Amino acid sequence: MADDKDVLRDVWFGRIPTCFTLYQDEITEREAEPFYLLLPRVSFLTLVTDKVKKHFLKVMKAEDVEEMWFDFEGTPLKWHYPIGLLFDLHASNTALPWSITVHFKNFPERDLLHCPSNSVIEAHFMSSIKEADALKHKSQVINDMQKKDHKQLWMGLQNDKFDQFWAMNRKLMEYPTEEGGFRYIPFRIYLTMSDRPFIQKLFRPISSDGYTHTLGDLLKEVYPVAISRDDESKRYQVVIHGIEPLLETPLQWLSEHLSHPDNFLHISVIPVPSD
Repeated sequence: MADDKDVLRDVWFGRIPTCFTLYQDEITEREAEPFYLLLPRVSFLTLVTDKVKKHFLKVMKAEDVEEMWFDFEGTPLKWHYPIGLLFDLHASNTALPWSITVHFKNFPERDLLHCPSNSVIEAHFMSSIKEADALKHKSQVINDMQKKDHKQLWMGLQNDKFDQFWAMNRKLMEYPTEEGGFRYIPFRIYLTMSDRPFIQKLFRPISSDGYTHTLGDLLKEVYPVAISRDDESKRYQVVIHGIEPLLETPLQWLSEHLSHPDNFLHISVIPVPSD
C-alpha cells in the first residue's frame, strides 16, 4: 500500500471529548457527577467505557443495575458501530464535548444488540474484517493468517496499540501492483434520513477500462442525491472520520488510509445544518 503513515496515525489517534451523564430517572444513593473521557474514534463504545461504568456504579445499588447502554439526544447508540461513525452520524454539527446519556435500565431491545462481554465485540470485529477481505482478496489474505495473527489484530484494537495492529493489518491492505487496487472496496454508506441501516454494494476501485474510481464516482453510482448539482446549494455533507474528503479522492487510497480497523470505509451522508 502507498505508505502515508502520518495519515494512518492521525486516523488511529483521533479522539472525541465526551461527557457522560447518568439518565435522570436512574435510582442513585447520591448525586452522580458527570464523567469526562476522550473516546478513540476507531474503537467501540462498549470496549472503552469500563471507567464510565465504574464511575456510576459507585452511586448505585447492585439491584438497580442491568446492562449499560447509551443514547444521544434520545437516539440509542449502536455499540457495534465505530465511535467515530456514531459521532459523525448523530452529532457532527453539535458543540463539544459530545454529551452522551448513560442508562442501566430499560434496554432498548428493538434498537440495540446486547453486549455481555468483550468476546462479543471481538466476534463482531473479526467477522467484519473477514467480510472486508472476502471483498478485497476473495478471503485469501485472512485465510492465510494464523489464529495468533487474528488475535494480534484484535489485541491491537483492544489495547490501542497502533504498531501492533498495523504490523498485521498492512497485509490486508496489499494487492498485486498490476491490478492497481483491491477486487472490490469494502464500504458502507450511512444515512441519517433513512430507516435502512446502510447501503453496501459491490464497487471496484478501477473501472474495466482502467479508470481510477473516486469517492464522487461511488456516490454517483450508489447514492447520487448526496452530490449537489452545479445550480443548487450544497444539501449534504459526506463525512469520513470527521472530515469531508474531496470527491476527486481515489477510492483505493481512501480504502487503504481511511478505513476503520474493521477494514471498512464508513461513510456518513448527513444533511447540511440549516442555520
